Amino acid sequence: MTKSMTQTGSSALVADRDWWRGAVIYQIYPRSYQDSNGDGIGDLKGITARLPYVASLGVDAIWISPFFTSPMKDFGYDVSNYKGVDPIFGLLVDFDDLIAEAHRLGIRVMIDLVLSHTSDQHPWFVESRSSRFNPKADWYVWSDSKPDGTPPNNWLSIFGGSAWQWDPTRLQYYMHNFLTSQPDLNLHNPEIQDALLAVERFWLERGVDGFRLDTINFYFHDLELRDNPALAPERRNANTAPAVNPYNYQEHLYDKNRPENLAFLRRFRAVMDEFPAIAAVGEVGDSQIGLEIAGQYTSGNDKMHMCYAFEFLAPDPLTPAGVAKVLHDFARAAPEGWACWAFSNHDVVRHVSRWGFDIADHEAHAKFLASLLMTLRGSVCIYQGEELGLTEADLAYEDLQDPYGIQFWPDFKGRDGCRTPMVWDDKSVNGGFSDGRPWLPVSPDHLGRAVSVQEQDQRSVLTHYRRFLNFRKQYPAFAKGEIEFRPYEAPVLGYERIFGNETILCLFNMSGAPVTVERPIERLEVLEGHGFDSHLGDDRIFLPAWGGFFARVE
Repeated sequence: MTKSMTQTGSSALVADRDWWRGAVIYQIYPRSYQDSNGDGIGDLKGITARLPYVASLGVDAIWISPFFTSPMKDFGYDVSNYKGVDPIFGLLVDFDDLIAEAHRLGIRVMIDLVLSHTSDQHPWFVESRSSRFNPKADWYVWSDSKPDGTPPNNWLSIFGGSAWQWDPTRLQYYMHNFLTSQPDLNLHNPEIQDALLAVERFWLERGVDGFRLDTINFYFHDLELRDNPALAPERRNANTAPAVNPYNYQEHLYDKNRPENLAFLRRFRAVMDEFPAIAAVGEVGDSQIGLEIAGQYTSGNDKMHMCYAFEFLAPDPLTPAGVAKVLHDFARAAPEGWACWAFSNHDVVRHVSRWGFDIADHEAHAKFLASLLMTLRGSVCIYQGEELGLTEADLAYEDLQDPYGIQFWPDFKGRDGCRTPMVWDDKSVNGGFSDGRPWLPVSPDHLGRAVSVQEQDQRSVLTHYRRFLNFRKQYPAFAKGEIEFRPYEAPVLGYERIFGNETILCLFNMSGAPVTVERPIERLEVLEGHGFDSHLGDDRIFLPAWGGFFARVE
């Protein structure tokens, strides 16, 4: 094994191959975190400068969205060089410095790998499209047209329209699940698999601690190019694509979710296992069978360490029964697996807006959601700004950058509203993000929630995140334990987290009015330090609006 390029420096990391199980991972969208050079775009040096803040939260790792060389048609998710840093983000040495500082602070670093497709400007695709007979001719998904010149089948792109784009040089169509400038790689070709595993090894040797694998269930397609069947209207939902998108009208049996992916994921895991304490989380994008796929990909201890589907990233409001159903469904679909739950990320409306537009007490609701997320069975992803209770930014059409939003405006406004810059200082220009004009405008509504404001307030959402993360670390059951739900009536959600001889009762009031519930017959030791003003009476437990109660069951 090649020695990590960062192992020679000091590190506060504890050697633990199981660190990911129950870890809290903080997602950084690099364009919007911190700009160090005044060009209006966040960069790697900016992230490094803010790592002490990240460490102060008490998280275990960071996940950095793509920073590789890219034409930025999809803002880094269209890679043109897997082994290079795009100049807008800095240099490769800046990434080395970032890893060294993160490790010094005890933070692990996971990076986003986009292996299902590249940019059409990637040298691989430039060569592949040049003719039908070059060495990389079969590195992407190409097909002849039907006799009438139309695409080979009915597959649709998530970003709108056909998943096939005509190429006048090869006189063939190429497949793209996303933008036309993002051609799909042909992972049926073992040469492509080898090339992607070489990318994996490059970054592991550079010192990364793991990966977030983008669109992990999109890696393979049906070799027969069979049409997807129609999906019955009653089975449609907006979990992974907005309701206005006809992508939801198909059952995606043949353009993704293919069984051949399992063998490739085993190859990917084998490379990770050559290195100490590496972990990967896969993004499973499917509206009907996402949990089942997550179960397949995390089974057997030889593929993904953990996966997340879109059940908690969907627009449907949270309810006690709904939360219990998702956890029950995951346990049934993935009995050997491990989930990584998130309420927000760079692709969806921020959850405090998605689930709370009509909720009066924004602060209490944000604290409740954070605490619920951090006590569910599984690992946790927190998206930058979530710890500030940031709402979805409202942008004018002329400020949009996201091609997804531009395509479906105004019924779907795209992803820019959750990608606006982080707000650090309410007194500084652009909230302390940049001295230049930001690539997306800083939301005026966010300035009052800047880090500088919340750090001075012991009742703030930021203070609650820090307090609750510290509380969570005191009890291994929250990170590693099993979960068993208790039969409480709505609006109360109740469950136990069980690890070894320790059982912790968690109760949440999922409403804006105080409630009381009957005290359990077991002896309870009330836990403190979580920040909720709940208490135990002689025969009742008192829960404030959007409140939580925690006790050790003896």
